[in-house]
Amino acid sequence: MSELDDLLRNNREWAERIKQEDPGFFKRLSQQQSPRYLWIGCSDSRVPANQILGLDPGEVFVHRNIANLVVHTDLNCLSAIQFAVDLLKVEHILIVGHYGCSGVHASLTNRRVGLADNWLRHVGDVAQKHAALLEQVETDSLRHARLCELNVIEQVSNVCQTTMLQDAWARGQKVSVHGWVYSLFDGRVRQLGIDVDNADQLVSAYQNAVAAVKPQGDRHE
Repeated sequence: MSELDDLLRNNREWAERIKQEDPGFFKRLSQQQSPRYLWIGCSDSRVPANQILGLDPGEVFVHRNIANLVVHTDLNCLSAIQFAVDLLKVEHILIVGHYGCSGVHASLTNRRVGLADNWLRHVGDVAQKHAALLEQVETDSLRHARLCELNVIEQVSNVCQTTMLQDAWARGQKVSVHGWVYSLFDGRVRQLGIDVDNADQLVSAYQNAVAAVKPQGDRHE
């Protein structure tokens, strides 16, 4: 039996188990999608949005890419944000990085990985912007962790500056943006102190979050 046969068998067993536990589950799922949350996270297979949040399918709208970046020329990500905000009316956008991110590490250490180097240049820009802070960090592992945090903070700022969020806030739509980081070591999510409910909050929220990123850090990476 091939690996794909294993996956198909797993799918059948999962579907049967769900139907036994909740006979109406798939009928409800097929009728509507009404998530309150948009998760923008890393493509890393160890960071599954629904499981981390303890939510069922249909409860979180998900966009993932390497190093959880929000780039203003990335129509894929921008389209996901627009769909989530304008059509699904999500109330919370979660930018979720994770400690140990290999994309962030490759950028931090200038390791060439191929075509993705061009994508990870955006993380390199974050590292350059906060070079003075990162230079104060004594160990490579902590420097990696601090850049993971700073990268999330920058992506929150990028989301808040999109036309979709600016327009939503201008028309009084209730939607907020949050920066989180997930730890592979204990499965816990840490808040980074950047939560933005309207355009006027961005500057102070950004400044406070960056100021809270200490060189030695007290978060449990």
